[in-house]
This record gives sequence, C-alpha cells and structure tokens, in this order.
Amino acid sequence: MANFKDIQLLRTTFLRGPSVWTYRPILEVWLDLGELEDFPSNKLPGLNERLTAWLPDLVEHTCGVGERGGFIQRLEGGTWMGHVLEHVVIELLNLSGMPAEFGQTREISRRGIYRMVFRCPEEAVARVALEHGHRLLMAAINDQAFDLKAAIQAIKTAINDRYLGPSTGCIVDAAGERRIPHIRLNDGNLVQLGYGAAQRRIWTAESDQTSAIAEGIAQDKDFTKRLLASCGVPVPEGQIVNSAEEAWEVAQDIGFPVTVKPSDGNHARGVTLELSQEADIKAAFALAQPEGSDVIVEKFIDGIEHRLLVVGGKVVAATKGETVSVHGNGQATLAELVAVLNQDPRRGPEQEYPLDWIDTDKGAVQLELKRQNVTPATVIPKGQSVLLQRNGNMAIDCTDDVHPDVAYYATLAAKIVGLDIAGMDMIVKDVSKPLQGQGAILEVNAGPGLLMHLKPTSGAPRPVGMAIADHLFPREDGPGAGRIPLVGIVGTRHNAFIARLVGWLLQLSGKLTGVASSEGMFIAGRQTQKANAAHWAGAHRLLTNRLAQAAVIQTTARSILEEGLAYDRCLVGVVTDMDGYEGLADHDVLEQAKMTRVLRTQIDVVLDEGAGVLNADIAQVAELAPLCDGEVLLYSTSADNAAVAAHRAEGEGRAVFVRAGQVILATGASERVLGSLQALSLPGGQQPDTTALLAAIATAWSMHIGPDLIAAGIKTFEYQI
Repeated sequence: MANFKDIQLLRTTFLRGPSVWTYRPILEVWLDLGELEDFPSNKLPGLNERLTAWLPDLVEHTCGVGERGGFIQRLEGGTWMGHVLEHVVIELLNLSGMPAEFGQTREISRRGIYRMVFRCPEEAVARVALEHGHRLLMAAINDQAFDLKAAIQAIKTAINDRYLGPSTGCIVDAAGERRIPHIRLNDGNLVQLGYGAAQRRIWTAESDQTSAIAEGIAQDKDFTKRLLASCGVPVPEGQIVNSAEEAWEVAQDIGFPVTVKPSDGNHARGVTLELSQEADIKAAFALAQPEGSDVIVEKFIDGIEHRLLVVGGKVVAATKGETVSVHGNGQATLAELVAVLNQDPRRGPEQEYPLDWIDTDKGAVQLELKRQNVTPATVIPKGQSVLLQRNGNMAIDCTDDVHPDVAYYATLAAKIVGLDIAGMDMIVKDVSKPLQGQGAILEVNAGPGLLMHLKPTSGAPRPVGMAIADHLFPREDGPGAGRIPLVGIVGTRHNAFIARLVGWLLQLSGKLTGVASSEGMFIAGRQTQKANAAHWAGAHRLLTNRLAQAAVIQTTARSILEEGLAYDRCLVGVVTDMDGYEGLADHDVLEQAKMTRVLRTQIDVVLDEGAGVLNADIAQVAELAPLCDGEVLLYSTSADNAAVAAHRAEGEGRAVFVRAGQVILATGASERVLGSLQALSLPGGQQPDTTALLAAIATAWSMHIGPDLIAAGIKTFEYQI
C-alpha cells in the first residue's frame, strides 16, 4: 500500500462569532490534500474499515444524506479526505464529551485545496481536536497504529482546562435558551451575560448582585451563626477554639457528641462529625485548622445533611446526603473495597462528577477509620460495614419534599446574610416536616456549587441555571433581556460617517451611545480611541462597556471572514455596498458575486423585531431583503428606483429616497418630507455624501427616532476625525 504524505493544514482560523458558515464559533481549516486529491475514500483499500473500527459511531452521522448512516454511504460511495477529516474531528469531540454536530467542507478555486470547518466554542479545544483528528486520519489512510484512548484523553484535558465549570456553564446555557448573549471575560468562570448597560456578570454561582459584605459574612461561620441566632433561626450551639486542648474543654461544656470544623472552609473540608472522645476531638482540631482561619466546636445535631439552593428569595432545589460505607466479604482489604467503590461512574476527580473519589489517605477518612480501628490493609469480615464518610455526599434530590417551614428558614437565612444566591447547609431529620425541634441551619454558602442539583445521584435534575438566569433577567421585564439597541454596518462607502451620525442621533434620542468605527471608538460623542476599531476586538470592547446603552458597530468583509461578528444578533443591520472583493483573493473571493455570501452575514443576524437597511441603488445589496428576519428599509438616491417601488407596493414597506432635491420618508403609499438635501447639511454648511446621509437617516428611522429629531440631529452633527 502506498505511503501517502500528510494532508497539509495550510492555515487555521477561529471564527468567534457569526460568519459565512454559521451563527456559532467554529474553526476554519484550509487543507491541501496533495496526492490524496486523486484518492477518494473508495479508492483507499481498508480505509473505511479502519475508520469505522476506531470510530464505530460514525454510523450516527447523517451527513448530507439526512439519515442515520449517511456518512457511511458517502464513505463507501467515495468522498474526499477533507470531508472525512471533518467527520473524524467531530466524532473525536463527541467521544470526549462535547457534542459537535456541525461541520462543512468546500473545495475552493484551486484544485486540491479545501476549506473545512467544524463547530467548537473554545479555540484551544478545537485545535487539539484537529491535531488528533488529522493524525487519526493519516494513520487510517496509511494503515498505521493510532492510540485512540490517548487522543480522547488529550481532548478531554483541553476541555477541562478551557471550558466553563458546570455551575457557570449551566447558567450560560440557560441564558442562551432565552437568547441572552454572553461574553467570557477571562480564562476562568467570569462571564458577562448581555451587552453594554444591559449586562449582568456571573462568576460560578455568584452574580454582580452578590454583596462582598454578604460573602464575607458567609465565610465567617461563627459570626453567621450568631447573626442567624439573633434573628430566631435555629442553629447549633458552638464556640471558636484556639487549640486542641481548648476544643476538648469546650466540647465538655457543650455536651457530647460535637462537630469540629473550620470557621471559613467550604466543600465539607476539615469537618468531622459526632465526636465524643478526647483523642478524636483533638485529632479533628488538627484536621480542621489548616482549612480555615479559626476552628469551631459545636453541638452535633442528629439528622440528615441537606443542601437547599436559594435564588432570589426562593428555594429552587434541594438535595440530601447519605453516609458512605463499604461492606466486607471476608476476603478483600478495605483498600480493595474502596477501589471498587470508586469505580462508580458517578465518582471522579473532575467537576463533571457529582461525587468525589474516596481517598483513604485524607484526614477525615483516616479519622473515621481510626475510630473504627481499621486501616486500608485490614481485611473486612463478611457482613461488617466500615463507615468512610459522614458528610459531603449531598446528591439525592429532595426538592419536592421540602416543607414550607424549612424553605422559609432557608430563605430567611439568605436574606439575613444578604445573599441573592446561597447554598444552605442544614441538618434535618425529616425535610418534609417543620424545622423547629428537629433540625438547624449549619452554614450559609456564597457561590454554591450547582452540580449536585444538575446531576443528582437519585431523583430529577433541577433547572437551577434557568432559575439564576430568570433572577438576573426577570421575565416580567419582557423580551430583549440583556440586549441594548445595536446597529451593525458593513460595506466600504462612507461607513465611518454613517456609524458616527447614527451614534449621534441615538445619543440625542436619550441613549448613551458607543460607536466602534474605522475612525476610532466614541462614547457619548467623545473619542476614547483613535485607532481603527472596525473589527472584532473593537466591537468586543464596546459591548463590555457598562456605560453603553446603545451601540453602533462598523465592520468589514475581511473581519467577517477572519474573525466573525462580535455580536450574536443586532437590532439593525446595514449593508451599504458590495465593494472590495479585489482585496479578498486570499479568502478565495475572486468576483463581486461572491461578496453576497460574505455580507449577508450582517443581515442574517437581524433580530425578528429589528430591521435590515439596504442600499436599493445596488441590486446585489437589495437582493438581500428576503434573508432578513425583521423589517426591511430601503434607501435610494432616486424616487424612481424599481426596488423601492416594489417594496412600497407590498403595503407598509418603508423607504428613504430623494425626489427633486427633497429627502422623503415613505411608508407604503404615505410620504413625509424630511427636508431638502441643502437644508440637511452639517454645521458650517458641509454637505455629506448623499447616499451615506440616506443610509444614516434610514437607520435612525428604523429605530423609531422621530423625523424632527433626525433633521435637527444632522444639522448639529460635528463631524471631525
């Protein structure tokens, strides 16, 4: 069999926003198949068998056939290696736990060169998947060995390193269901939901409504307990201690059994329960001390550990815990029994697992074993149980069982501390009965983990991400949550002028407006950056600015091809022309007709309640109208423009045009004169380009800015760079 040279990866580009391919982030790869251009899949003996042996779930890929097994049909019928690589990468991502259903491969004008894309929200993960998919395909082509397990693990590692944690991720996903956009602000879990002044920020399960004072209170468990007790909330008696000897003295005063725990730890680290012996209490002090600034000894409350999630003053989810034990068989050592226990698919070291592995070397487990006089090497007699862990296993959903009185005290505790999102740790014998006399609140946690509610070991998952999204963006506020009026402008003709004039008119209408243009960045008319901002980074800076109540963003065809749009949707999309293909040969845009596929991206992202503003004097631009999900406004320098006439004849179609030197605003057959071109001049009598002026007028009108304000705004617009 021939030994084929590697497919060459000529360049890779991560498109972070809507692009010519899709609305979502993708990796675009230019491939040179080389000699493999003459060898589709049906001409490489054994290739298809090797691929399906390594990746049997390729049968699930419908491909263009539209049915299960569609891609296999394409393989057997003969398809080119760029297309095969697309499906290999997608399947590797699927096997790594990240569903990736979208991909496309297209040949360009040069023989053997293809553009292949696949969807992936994180660039680093996409590149790792591409690397291993490329290696797998070449190994299959050349009948070589390939370590599939190692490849999947490498992709999983990249996912764990780069993806949002489960708590943050579920909130972002819920916001996405409500079409609330998001921007990741760092490499961790700090995420902005919404744009500009309409944004909210989250960091895991904390929000920008989470008070730093409240978080500080929650971290001080002793102070929290005293604060709750002063307001009538049941809490266990306890006291801060400074030494192991003092821990023993306080335990005697409080009465046995007791709990020893750190004052400001979390995730049950350093917590030891139901202690009565001096040696155990002193050992528990040593275990708790490294986990917090102080150590608390408190009365042990008999009952079952529960975690209630409070969001916006409501209990939205609850789980309860269970102790962890192993049962002897008379043959296996404790270590061997624990190893079997850790094979439970619900247990693992990463955040995606609801339960941790049991580590017999950890202090809390060691202390439990010491109290039972066993070691990891002990062979456990048949029928004997060994308790490994008393707490930290709250993963059984019990939301529907929570008594209103229990919920009342949970929400009251959150309000007393001042947290909008809180995890309430409670000991309750029966959560379906009133709290008084049979339970108490142990801790109030800021930034609680949500995984136990998303992946309970028993019971139904709870939509806690949506509860937090609804808390941050109340549904009663109506549609458009998290969005500001956003205008996107693409083309080449006077677009900076259009962007700035539209920004000025929005500013006059009462919205503090930001403009990102090729002439710089402007906030409320003040230039904050002189460098070209008509690209993804410039728009991104504007959309993260909390001052911006509205935004006007200029972009270019090259930016769409190389970065994608910086926003997912816009209220108004403006296309001024189809010029510039001559400078895009490196993207295989070799004729003006191909500009339609590029610039339609701006119209594709217009919201249903928004508008597309199109230059009717250029037929190729006007032909984008059917692609717009919202209203369409046309503008033209001529009242006799055929596209404008047809648009108006449809009924209520709006258009802006010039007749006998007068600018006309038309809605169907109705017309209003805005003013003469001579009168609609800038300060000092400066006459702007007529087409650019009409584009700005149509854009402002599409946003329901009144004609009188538009006319007055033009006359007061100081256009200086």
